Parts: sequence; structure tokens; C-alpha cells
Amino acid sequence: MNRNSRPITRRNFIATGSALGAGAALASSPFGFTLAGGRKIRLALVGTGIRGVKFWGQFIQKNYADVAEFAGLCDINPGRLAFGKSYIGVPDCPTFSNFDEMLAVAKPDLVMVATVDSTHDEFIIKSLAAGIDVVTEKPMTTTSAKCQQIVDAARSSPARLIMGFNYRYGSVFTRVKELLSEGSVGDVTSVDFNWYLNNYHGASYFRRWHGIREKSGTLLLHKAAHHFDLLNWWIGSDPVEVHAYGALEHYGHNNAFRGARCSGCEHKANCAYFWDISQDQMAMDLYMANEQHDGYIRDGCVWRKEIDIFDKMAVQIRYANNVQVAYSLTTYSPYEGFRLAFNGQQGRLETWEGVPSLMEVQEDQSRVYEKEMDHASHADAALAYHEIITQPNFGEFQRIRHPFVRKAHWGGDPVMMDEILRGIIANPGLHQGSDYRDGAMAVLIGIAARQSIDEGRAIRIEELTDLTPQKDKWA
Repeated sequence: MNRNSRPITRRNFIATGSALGAGAALASSPFGFTLAGGRKIRLALVGTGIRGVKFWGQFIQKNYADVAEFAGLCDINPGRLAFGKSYIGVPDCPTFSNFDEMLAVAKPDLVMVATVDSTHDEFIIKSLAAGIDVVTEKPMTTTSAKCQQIVDAARSSPARLIMGFNYRYGSVFTRVKELLSEGSVGDVTSVDFNWYLNNYHGASYFRRWHGIREKSGTLLLHKAAHHFDLLNWWIGSDPVEVHAYGALEHYGHNNAFRGARCSGCEHKANCAYFWDISQDQMAMDLYMANEQHDGYIRDGCVWRKEIDIFDKMAVQIRYANNVQVAYSLTTYSPYEGFRLAFNGQQGRLETWEGVPSLMEVQEDQSRVYEKEMDHASHADAALAYHEIITQPNFGEFQRIRHPFVRKAHWGGDPVMMDEILRGIIANPGLHQGSDYRDGAMAVLIGIAARQSIDEGRAIRIEELTDLTPQKDKWA
């Protein structure tokens, strides 16, 4: 048994676990690059919004400059492009407003896609058609038609499509996968997964372009694609049928007053969701200073009538191996976190994060998401461990204390980047690397859920593309 899973019963509380990756076996990754003469990987980034310049930009430049170099940055907004170049720290990197020109001139080995979700398909398909490897932010795309086009492009290209599913590499999520693989509950039969976005983080999606279905595909794709991929990975099978419910009952039109944006709003004194963008220098420099180029407003009103995504969602999923899942996403919870439970033939595994009644430390909810995105601070020090509970059908529960990590997406960012850019696998046998098929299956659950809500019926995954669900993905 891995020392991280040494049992803790009611009678004996013993801290267990090790730091993420400590002592892990290393192996060559299929995503690794073999370049002549030991030259660096040439990177091209399209999309210099916050996710692009911080995670796919500055984080790589600071930690992987020994193996990778930026050959091109591309964005339709020249102001954000100039800021991104400075923020990433690549003063000599060429910039482009035309993606085709960047591919031709920069000649990258790897394209990184961090644009608005509904445009991912364009840059993925063009990169694959040019024989260039591409890694994309989640969700892979936003419609079944675009998903099919990406699948076709990936099948016909010698290049690889890599999904940026960093949650798979997160410390606590990896530990759950290990425990399931070790047979801690026997064959999994059902899963309960509830994700809570607090009033700070949740509201942020409704201020931005994410609140428009045409751009984000709804949060069933933009946010839940992470969660659906985790489920697919944990369960080790493909979804076959989805039935969902959802509504917009809190944000958008559901308020007596509204404005165009928080800045200068006459209602700010009475609005619990007022956000002072001037207190966020990064948002001021990246977005507000560059509004004149494309009209994008970063501090949009959460009550705008144009918002047309769901703010509450409940999804039932049936898998090819007959596992059933009950999933929910809440966007206006008083706290940020999740509850997760696996029921198996031989027992139950459950864990959680952020639920105040179950936590020893009460957190500042305005900073929880900041901690998740942070790559530098040690903001999690007050929280010592995650609790994972396993209990056999006839026996006492075991309380596993796993070291608490939230920063860098539960510690997953450097582990994923090591695999993509250094070709190193920290957890051999766990199948953490994800490709176009993994990206498709994650978004197809979200697309099916959205369609189910719209049409009031269960949607079969095979209705959406020509992909056939697999019962055992790694058989």
C-alpha cells in the first residue's frame, strides 16, 4: 500500500501523505518533444487575455525557459498584445494580429490556444492542418459540429492535440485516482459530485464574455468541462447518456436594477456584486486600458439582460460501464468548494473542500479563487490537509490525511507542464495526459447537458459526433 493511504481509524489519527510528486517515479511522456541539436521548443501563444499571459505565458517563461522559447504572440487586440509581451517578459518575441501569418513566420513546434472558447476550433484545426502540435485550454470547443471538425482534423494530422486538463494533475484529485485504482471501494457503481462557486468567483463569469452562451457554451462547458473530464478519468469509461436541468434564476435579468458596467454605475452603493476594477491593477492594465481596441468590458454588470447562460445546473450521466453520476454546479454559493463521493461494490470513498462545517479553518471567500490561481505564495499554509474518507461495506471508516495544496490548481500546473514541455510523467500508470478524444468526451457531456435542458429530454452521446463510447478506456 502507498504510504499516503495508511489508514486512520476513529481510534488512531495519524497524519499521512507526502508532498506532491515527492519520490514519484519518472517516465518518458508521449507528449515529449525530441528536437534536433537539443534546441528549445518554439512556442506560439494565441490569446493574450489573463489566462494566456499568466499561465501559458509568464508561468512558462519563468519556469521552462531552459527548454522552451516564445516564437510568437497573437491577439486581435493590439493593446493586450503589447501588455502581454511585457508581462510575460519576452521583449524580443514577434507579435501578430493574424494567426495564419504567425504560423508561417514563427514556425512554432507547439501552439497554445487561450482564446474565447467558441474560437478554439479555428486555431486547433489550423495548427493540426499545418502539422503543428497544439495544446488548448478547456473546453476544447463549444458545439457538437465544431467538436466533430476537431476530431476529424486530429485523426488526419500527424500532429498532436493536447488538452490542458490540469485538474487531472492536482494533488488531491491524483490521490483519489490512486485510491480508486487500488480498489479501495471495489468496482465503482455511482458518483456524487457537487461543485460550489462562491459569490465572488461565480459572479466573475457573469461579468465577462463567459455569460454569453455563443462565446462560452455556458458554464456546462467553460467550467464543468474540468469536472466532466475528472469524472471520465476517475471512472475510466465514456459517457453514453446525459439528462440535465438548469436555469438562470439569480444573475442576468433577475434583479430590479442594472447598469452596463460596475465602473460609474449609479447603483454601486446598493449592489452586493459591485466590483471596483480600479483595485485590480492587472485588470486595469490588461483590459480597461485597451477597451478602445475591441470594446471588451471586463467589469460588466452581472444583471445584464444579454446574459443567457445557466446559473444553476444538475446533470445525470450514465457511462458505458454502467456507472451513474449525479453532478451539480452552483454559481452563487456563500462558500467555494466541492463534495465528492464514490459508491462501490465494496465500500464508499468521499472527500470535500471548502465546506465550512467540515473545515478547521474558515477562509476569506474573496481570496479563495486567487489562491487556486496563484503560483508563487504559500497561501494555503493554514490548511494542513485534505481529508479523504474510505469505508468498507462492513467495517470502520479510514480517515486519510493528504497534504493540502490549492495553489497552482491543487498543485497540478507544474506537473502538467513538466509532462508537456519536459516529457516527464510524475505518476506513471494513471493516464493523466489527455488528447483530443478526452477533450471531446468532456465537452460532449456539457453539450448534451445543454441540449437536454433546452429540449427536455435525455441526450445520447452518439447523437452528437461519430465517436463511439468505450466501456473501458484503458483495456
